[in-house]
Amino acid sequence: MKYSKYLKIALGSALLLSPFIFSACKSVKVPAGVQVVDNFDIKSYSGKWYEIARFDFKHEKDMDQVTAEYTLNEDGSVNVLNKGFDTVKQEWKESEGKAKFVGDTNRGALKVSFFGPFYSGYNVVAMDPAYENVLVFGESTDYIWFLSRNKTMPDAVKNKFMKMAKDAGYDLNRLVWTKQ
Repeated sequence: MKYSKYLKIALGSALLLSPFIFSACKSVKVPAGVQVVDNFDIKSYSGKWYEIARFDFKHEKDMDQVTAEYTLNEDGSVNVLNKGFDTVKQEWKESEGKAKFVGDTNRGALKVSFFGPFYSGYNVVAMDPAYENVLVFGESTDYIWFLSRNKTMPDAVKNKFMKMAKDAGYDLNRLVWTKQ
């Protein structure tokens, strides 16, 4: 008899939490109107990238010298290691996560998670053929990154990326230029 009480509580809790669990685990999609890079090669994309610019959000607030390193895992997923220097706390921080492809592995549409089953869109929308500079959009216009294999990015590339972002509806007044 006492077990039925606990079973009812457990089932009730599961029903209440199910919308949150299913929404956290659902597949992340590429935003409408956004075209990701085709002929994407994760092996060429792997390695270290320097963050040139971003929109600030709580996990990167007050960070300089930000890098992202991508390593291909045996199961086809990608290990993500982000590092940066917190200028307020005067300390290095790092965060490790996992990325998975959304659909075909030859398209630059991925989802990334740093917190268990919670994934967010990571869409490679522009990249030079040599994999030196890349523009990444999140799943909404609240997330954007300019990344380079170098600590600087040519002005012509920055201007091209800014035009693409503006055309996609990004508010470029929010762009933070990362000090490397």
